[in-house]
Amino acid sequence: MNAISRRTFIKSAAVAGLAAGFPGDLSVLGADLKGKPESRTAFIYSDKYLGHLLSDNHPESPKRLEAIIGRLKESGLYDELTEITPEARDVSEWIGRVHSEKHCTIVEKQARSPSICRLAVSGALSAVDAVCGGKSKNAFCALRPPGHHAANAGEYGFCFFNNVAIAAKFAKEKYGMRKILIVDWDFHHGNGTEWAFYEDPGVLFFSTHKLEAFPFTGSPDRKGRGDGYGFNINVPLPSGADDKAIIGAFEEKLLPEAEKFKPDLVLISAGFDCRKDDLLGDFKVTDEGISRLTGMIMHIAATHSGSRIVSLLEGGYNTEGLALAVESHVTALHNIS
Repeated sequence: MNAISRRTFIKSAAVAGLAAGFPGDLSVLGADLKGKPESRTAFIYSDKYLGHLLSDNHPESPKRLEAIIGRLKESGLYDELTEITPEARDVSEWIGRVHSEKHCTIVEKQARSPSICRLAVSGALSAVDAVCGGKSKNAFCALRPPGHHAANAGEYGFCFFNNVAIAAKFAKEKYGMRKILIVDWDFHHGNGTEWAFYEDPGVLFFSTHKLEAFPFTGSPDRKGRGDGYGFNINVPLPSGADDKAIIGAFEEKLLPEAEKFKPDLVLISAGFDCRKDDLLGDFKVTDEGISRLTGMIMHIAATHSGSRIVSLLEGGYNTEGLALAVESHVTALHNIS
């Protein structure tokens, strides 16, 4: 399939996702997206992210981002995006909204490149600035290290700082986003994100994952605590879960809850290890499936959030498959109108 045909196919799949459960005329949705200030997707990336190394031959390697950039440039999509290079700013204040000083001290000792871990946080905040500040309709962050496993015990599951959780705190405090939906479709449960907002009714956390996989958390019985009860939704999927299974989970569980919650902003922990042929996952989600999931989230954002979406890279370790999945995701974010 050539690049033009693939783009058309991806867009069709995303439109199907938008249409899922959407009441009324889809032309209204298109009008909403066309009306955004720049009507371009922001792409957050820095070459410095390639300098983060865990160990030789580690699956969470710089090759992941190299493959993504290469694929987006080959397809021509890269030149259509608004590239934002995050600054090496002091993000300590915002990291401190989620993580303890002890955690930060441990990370400084564990990470070969703690400054790059902080630059990943800066990238997440730059994306929130772009979207909530009205410069872009949505954003994708091609950053590393990932973050959704990070809590308060140092590095865990390749994660040092919880980028998506910190982005949510930043959006709440700087931009007044009172209600934030975080959707995590990574093969692995976002235990760190669950931990960060388990008692917070202002964050609806929705996760599909494999229960029996690392970090062996994500039980559907975990629904939140106190005022946050009911705002933590775990939907474990079985081995070999495919497009039908994950799309069904979104249709049956996410869409009705999002309709009740009415988020001001949508964040995505975009883990592409849910894709078929991943090195660390056994789901069978296709690129079309990724596009449809993206479309469904765009439906939620268009209905309630002024189309504001910030998507952050989490897992995905088959570099070729990762690059194709990201292309599908970003094409859907950028091209639907």
